[in-house]
Amino acid sequence: MSQATLNASTDREIGSRPVRRLRAAGSIPGVVYGEGVSPIPVAVNAKEFRTAVSGDQGLNTLITLVADGASYTVMAREIQRHPVRGTVAHVDFQVVDPNKPVTVDVPLHLVGDAVEVRHADYEVDQQMFVLVVTARPDLIPTHLDVDISPLTVGDSIRISDVILPEGVSAAGEPTLTVVTSRAGRAAKTAGAPA
Repeated sequence: MSQATLNASTDREIGSRPVRRLRAAGSIPGVVYGEGVSPIPVAVNAKEFRTAVSGDQGLNTLITLVADGASYTVMAREIQRHPVRGTVAHVDFQVVDPNKPVTVDVPLHLVGDAVEVRHADYEVDQQMFVLVVTARPDLIPTHLDVDISPLTVGDSIRISDVILPEGVSAAGEPTLTVVTSRAGRAAKTAGAPA
């Protein structure tokens, strides 16, 4: 589990003009919230924030947020981006207990080779790219591998088929499809009436 430290200031002004000035100065407005904490408006350095969440864990990185002498263990939750530039415009930091489970999105990576699907001129169709899981922050995997080797034509791999590490449970409906097979261009052409 990667962990980062991020400094924040709590003296930021509220309102659209002060927020625009804050962003122009290279900072991101945000709020700290969570169990036992009244919402606290904060500002963090944009470059430091990008560095904090650019590791393997991404947004699931556990962050020690230091604000005016107080320290909070947080995770970056809701992130709002500028519609054109794509830069982070606002971030919500949720205070978490490192010993209690949290619900997060974990990327799904396909591994292996669906030989039977490929030989039938079918394609592997990934339907789900992240899986919502519940785990303690220190047990959150960077990604989950989905082995497509056993996939056959007309078959699917569902959430219940994804192998999860110990201490991690899927929060989604077990019957939802993660990967399936579909007719490729060659298979569609071969099956078309003459």
